[in-house]
Amino acid sequence: MLNVKKSGPYALITCPPEWVGLSIEAILRNDLHVPKKMMHQWRMDKTVLLDGEAISWTSKIHSSSIIYIPIYTEDLNPLVPLNLKLDILYEDEDIIVVNKPPFLNTHPVSVDDHHSLMNAVAAYLDNEKINPRHIHRLDKDTSGAILLAKHAYAGAVLDRALSNGEIKRTYAALVEGIVKKDQDIIIAPIAKDRHTSGKMRVSTSGKHAVTKFRVLKRFKSKNQTLVVCQLETGRTHQIRVHMSSIGHPLVADTLYGGKKNNTINRQALHAYKLDFIQPITGERLTVESKIPFY
Repeated sequence: MLNVKKSGPYALITCPPEWVGLSIEAILRNDLHVPKKMMHQWRMDKTVLLDGEAISWTSKIHSSSIIYIPIYTEDLNPLVPLNLKLDILYEDEDIIVVNKPPFLNTHPVSVDDHHSLMNAVAAYLDNEKINPRHIHRLDKDTSGAILLAKHAYAGAVLDRALSNGEIKRTYAALVEGIVKKDQDIIIAPIAKDRHTSGKMRVSTSGKHAVTKFRVLKRFKSKNQTLVVCQLETGRTHQIRVHMSSIGHPLVADTLYGGKKNNTINRQALHAYKLDFIQPITGERLTVESKIPFY
């Protein structure tokens, strides 16, 4: 884990022993995974410093050197703020994890849409001149933990981690029927349903999709099962499609065969846990959101 301190627009990183003898350029590219465009801009602006001084990027790192990288520059948020109380699950200088309520879009769906989670986050961070980026999204009716980056560099590192499968997202789903197996893996390709707009289906012509699940609790009196699911892939409506395909649609998910429910008025799906590496310090973090279905 790196020793990092914030000072104005800079992150001050104390170089660990394994960086001694390496060039600043090599560290930025290979260890900090700075995107090429960002590296080019920093080089042109001469804003990367070593021990507070601007030097050549080919210079070698010495023991106890401190690298200054300009990741906390002001970045105004263009979204219209939405006054909505947020449930903040975790926050530091670089990231924020928000517990999204159901019936709220992750981001605006049109130029006139000012009622989304990102608009609410804009209000929450209104005085900090920060333009957050959502690293992943949740469907409007799905609740739970969403990870956001507070600046472009953290966003780039987390986007890379998501693409590499290094951010683990675990969901809780309340499904119809009593699931017999304690755990299983569903491997079934998913494609658009040609007959119903906005619906997906299992199809041999679809994209590869893998969902792992295990039973958390069986409610025999209600003929329901609470399962937790991990996505190996990230297809649209993946958990909803896969659980329906094995005869256990989500409670109240009428699009995929679930029945209407008197107490749950949306598909019973909740993003309850995120496991990921903090993009600056390298600390492993686990953030959980309480499951609302039991």
